[in-house]
Amino acid sequence: MLWLAIGLVVLFSASFPVADAEVGDGARYFKVQIIWILVGLLMSRWVARHPLRLIMQFSGLGLFVCFGLIVATHIPGFGVTVNGATRWLPLGPFLIQPSELLKPFLILQSARLFGRWHRFRVRTRWMWLGVFALCLMAILVQPNLSTTAVCGITLWLIAMASGRPYRQLMMTAGLGALAAVISVSIKAYQRERIISFLDPWSQASDNGYQLVQSLYAIGSGGLWGTGFGMGQQKLGYLPIQYTDFIFSVYAEEFGFMGSIMLLLFLAVFSTVALLVALKAKSSVNRLIAIGCMVLLVGQSLINIGVATGSLPTTGLPFPMMSYGGSSMMSSLVIAGLLIRVAREAHEADIVAMTEQPLRPRRHRPGSRRRRHAQQPQPVVPTKAAVVGSSVPAKKYDRPAKKHLRPPVPIGLRSEGMSQATVPKLGRKRKRKRIRSI
Repeated sequence: MLWLAIGLVVLFSASFPVADAEVGDGARYFKVQIIWILVGLLMSRWVARHPLRLIMQFSGLGLFVCFGLIVATHIPGFGVTVNGATRWLPLGPFLIQPSELLKPFLILQSARLFGRWHRFRVRTRWMWLGVFALCLMAILVQPNLSTTAVCGITLWLIAMASGRPYRQLMMTAGLGALAAVISVSIKAYQRERIISFLDPWSQASDNGYQLVQSLYAIGSGGLWGTGFGMGQQKLGYLPIQYTDFIFSVYAEEFGFMGSIMLLLFLAVFSTVALLVALKAKSSVNRLIAIGCMVLLVGQSLINIGVATGSLPTTGLPFPMMSYGGSSMMSSLVIAGLLIRVAREAHEADIVAMTEQPLRPRRHRPGSRRRRHAQQPQPVVPTKAAVVGSSVPAKKYDRPAKKHLRPPVPIGLRSEGMSQATVPKLGRKRKRKRIRSI
């Protein structure tokens, strides 16, 4: 909730000038973001209150649905193109980005696959690996290299945490790097972004304009910042300041110290997520926690790296801070998954502490089993007990004789009756029977 509150405060400041100039309502984007947050919180609450084994039953279906929506963005007339990239689908007055909605299902299904790797057949493994590759290729063709890289790195780290052989991991990393090189060689604007990243000041009015204005905003903040709402670069100088470059507005208004506090908060969040992963009772839950941490914290660090010029310029939003309904809902659902993993680990610890050892069943006094259990057993004295006694020790070394039934009379033996079929007789009848024989 702290992360969400910081994001709302920064978004209100960053989007106010643009919304006021476009629609005459400075709080327009802030109000829409509140709606998406409420929807995302309802989804996150549902995820946090239901067991993961139930949620993972829908992970495969959700993955295929999101993959179909990503493919639909490539169909003419369905996809919406913004800034040269076709990544959105219309949903009434809003736009949704299927590649962002894919992320929670990608975490769940990859954790299920790699966490139970040896339980699946080889054919099933290759099928899901192929589905993951198709999803990444569909995102890359939009084109959306940054989201493809984030999803690919998340899959790779989940596979590494599950204990996959390093040889396979290196081969997969090599294939991913090769796909990135091919994409950069085909797409001209991606090559221009890399060139402008290496030297943005040589193209300060062209391809390096965004990065240069972002650096101006970060440098203008100084140590303590200009104050909330007092940033100047958002007033028509810094492009898309409420989405991809929202960290630049934050750094300008809260300064170097505010940026350090944000980085410390991300470090604490990642530490808590790793502790949750370590306390998880199953490998699948552990991989889910790792995937949630990688997507939330890793994507935040990439956004900060782009804003500060440490990474090439990409269109990657800051989780729970940038404007956008798809990114907000996806981030809140991922946070709900992390909360659910922590709850299941805590519940398992409580059950383990409250479990008592099994006690022998108590019987009612006077019951038949109780009476038989209380019958004294014959005690056989040993040699040590009869030391100094006149009784020979060998006599006491013999085991106690069991109570045997009386022998079958000779007359009955001749008639072919066994001992088990001899009818039980009373004392008087026994004596009369023996005398008569």
